[in-house]
Amino acid sequence: MTGLENPNSPSQMKEWLLQQNLPTDTLNQKAMKVLMEKASNNIRTVLALRNQLAMASVKKYEAMLNSACSDGRIRGMFQFYGAIRTGRYSGRIVQLQNLPRNKMPDLKEARSLVADKNIQALEMLYDDIPDTLSQLIRTALIAPDGKDFIVADFSAIEARVLSWLAEEEWRQAVFKENGDIYCETASRMFKVPVVKHGVNGDLRQKGKQAELACGYGGSVGAMKAMGALDFGMKEEELKPLVDSWREANPKIVKYWWAVDAAIKKAIRTKQPVFLKNLVFSYSSGILFIQLPSGRSLAYPKPKIESNEY
Repeated sequence: MTGLENPNSPSQMKEWLLQQNLPTDTLNQKAMKVLMEKASNNIRTVLALRNQLAMASVKKYEAMLNSACSDGRIRGMFQFYGAIRTGRYSGRIVQLQNLPRNKMPDLKEARSLVADKNIQALEMLYDDIPDTLSQLIRTALIAPDGKDFIVADFSAIEARVLSWLAEEEWRQAVFKENGDIYCETASRMFKVPVVKHGVNGDLRQKGKQAELACGYGGSVGAMKAMGALDFGMKEEELKPLVDSWREANPKIVKYWWAVDAAIKKAIRTKQPVFLKNLVFSYSSGILFIQLPSGRSLAYPKPKIESNEY
């Protein structure tokens, strides 16, 4: 349709779009969505096809094939302390830390068709083949006989740890009682009761957006980055939402500035600074923040300088 040698090449695709009077600096999902709204039918089809072909998740099949050992299993997919600054585990090879979720009701049937390479049936039953393949990735990982794979995740871990560090009691009470932090946040922000799938349930999403974006000092920019506008929020309501969240969480806001002051003091004095259960120190050109566990975060070459604020 494009006449391009490699339509998956960003540079070739950008050049082609420029010729179609649709210049763009990037081909990320957000930019593609904007382009598709402007494009004619033919160009929209090209962009939709490229979106499907570019799905990173489908490339995991190739990684699986390339990395499988002689017994059909893959090893070495997690690296301890892979992220140098934070010390987190890092995914390697197939990158199991970001497997796509599956929401198809007929996973077994779809999996069987793919295993049989029944392309005709797949095209007849499913509109988006790459999306179907993407949803089937988890089913390609099979536990040995007599064993199961367990998928686990921390529940609202960022909000829980932050509430504990800042000693924001009302939030700790919500978690202690197995409450919904997003509903409770929205309730305090809008000063009305909010119940998931119940009274004022539509406000829960705004509470969730504010919770995810604002907990660590984020403002309007963080709200946008978290997809607030994509969820139907209006630009003019973002700043009031940020202000409402901060008003509902005064101890967390106070904690940000306490951390800020501790960091500056550690850098200036080169002496350890204690803040409740954290220790801030500066050594050999690196700022360390020792966590309650004893492990440290490391920030190389910190400096304090003036900016527009």
